[in-house]
Amino acid sequence: MASYKAPLRDMRFVLFELMEGDKLATLPGYEEFSRDLIDPVLEEAAKICEGVLHPINRSGDEEGCAFENGVVRTPKGFAEAYRLFREGGWTSISCDPAYGGQGMPKTVATLVEEMICSSNLSFGMYPGLSHGAYVSLHGFGSDALKDAYLPKMVDGTWAGTMCLTEPHCGTDLGLLRTRAVPQDDGSHKITGTKIFISAGEHDLTENIVHLVLARLPDAPKGVKGISLFLVPKFLPKADGTPGVRNGVACGSIEHKMGIKASSTCVMNFDDATGWLVGEPHKGMRAMFAMMNTERLSVGVQGLGLAEASYQGAVAYARERIQGRSLTGTKHPDKAADPIIVHPDVRRMLLTQRAYVEGCRALAAWAAWNVDQQKHNPDPAVREEAEDFVALITPIIKALLTDLGFEATNLGMQVFGGHGFIREHGMEQYVRDCRIAQIYEGTNGIQALDLVGRKLPAHAGRYLRRFFHPVSAFIEAKVEDPVLGEFVQPLAKAFVRLQQATAQVARAGMKNPDEAGAAASDYLRLFGLTALAYLWARMAETSLPRLADDPDGFYAAKVGSARFFMERLLPQTGGLLSAILAGGGSMMSFDEAAF
Repeated sequence: MASYKAPLRDMRFVLFELMEGDKLATLPGYEEFSRDLIDPVLEEAAKICEGVLHPINRSGDEEGCAFENGVVRTPKGFAEAYRLFREGGWTSISCDPAYGGQGMPKTVATLVEEMICSSNLSFGMYPGLSHGAYVSLHGFGSDALKDAYLPKMVDGTWAGTMCLTEPHCGTDLGLLRTRAVPQDDGSHKITGTKIFISAGEHDLTENIVHLVLARLPDAPKGVKGISLFLVPKFLPKADGTPGVRNGVACGSIEHKMGIKASSTCVMNFDDATGWLVGEPHKGMRAMFAMMNTERLSVGVQGLGLAEASYQGAVAYARERIQGRSLTGTKHPDKAADPIIVHPDVRRMLLTQRAYVEGCRALAAWAAWNVDQQKHNPDPAVREEAEDFVALITPIIKALLTDLGFEATNLGMQVFGGHGFIREHGMEQYVRDCRIAQIYEGTNGIQALDLVGRKLPAHAGRYLRRFFHPVSAFIEAKVEDPVLGEFVQPLAKAFVRLQQATAQVARAGMKNPDEAGAAASDYLRLFGLTALAYLWARMAETSLPRLADDPDGFYAAKVGSARFFMERLLPQTGGLLSAILAGGGSMMSFDEAAF
């Protein structure tokens, strides 16, 4: 049976030592969020994740959701867990206090989100989708809509969804057919079918608020003709309580590889009453506000599952005895040595660890910039932070989910045959993690977004938000006699990234297929370089503390940094070679020969 313990020590290191989280309280609106408040929040989050959510993770996977007569029933224990989750205020931690939220910094909320994903990803999908809908409605809804719906969504008595995909269109939303017909009272009648709708129907809340992309009768073709509508499951009465059933129903639920306790629904809208969110034909702006929030969150899903898998693999490697160490018996009192003595097992564990801790730092760096973007009083700082978040979002979504899937596979591999058996819990992490590389825009789409939109944006301005601080750090630290062993590999990777960037820009201008062929390798190269920068900074933070390190935390941090630089970062050399090779071999291949 898998177990989970929130990695609070490492989270505090990232937040308060690497990111200087104490400075969050200097931002307007965050004055009360000192360490004295943040620490208890993290501790309470750990308690509900370890004690309430994780114990129903495996049982929820085995039972799954049930669908009968249009009603979805979540697995045993989920409704009670959601009640405790909602009553504890966890649906509201990063929401606007004007609507009953707690206004928690995104940097802190991201760490809480990781714990939820580690302990029970399927459960986390329900409040996670609601928060995405909240973000879109909060940013683009009318005051009347916000006043009517946000307080209930913030306190968790109502849930939210995002309804984009249709049977014939996914990424290419310009093809969608759902229609919206204006009514005399200012509402609209929404008709169409949406698929793959996470949390589209369930028994956890008294109402569900669907945000639906649809076309008005006079809509231009393509994505420029898409509007966003709010469509509640039950139409609210004058007193704000749920009233009559709206014309929206679940047609079926999907039977999936993973996240089985999360209801993935086909939603049918049949003259359902809805209200326009934002301006006509401008729905993509509002929806992308939600999707960008969700893309950062999906990256954290990969991170959370990798952490859970790592914990299980370490515990098993310490207990499982098999063979003797190659350099001689290490545990003569036992019939065999624990497998943690074997080099290949250590390779797998350290790969998991280096990816997990590096990705946690990268997610926190992005969240820190979200906080600066929203709350820093300096317009120049806000612009820099907004640019950085735009650049790093596709990298976080794709890199953290790719590495999360690699890490969960390694965790299962450490268990050997036992990892393939359901009762140990390791194969569930693999299955649950796999979807994260697909939804909210496949990782290939993220790579195209990076090279096609983010690199050329504002004449390369987004790129400078990453390149300049990394370049300055390398220049200042590369000759440092102690830190040099970490900065010099970073410098080599950074040069490769610069070469790859020039190649993608140059070749892509001549032939867009060249940029497309390089995109996934380029994103991986960029992401590994970002992790190398953060690992160098984590080493810099840890090295002075080695003299007073009673629990060995800082020594382990330095050792993990060394492993990343020596054993994982060299991938960047192969990635650069692939990028420089160009796309000829794949694009010239005869289509009929596939």
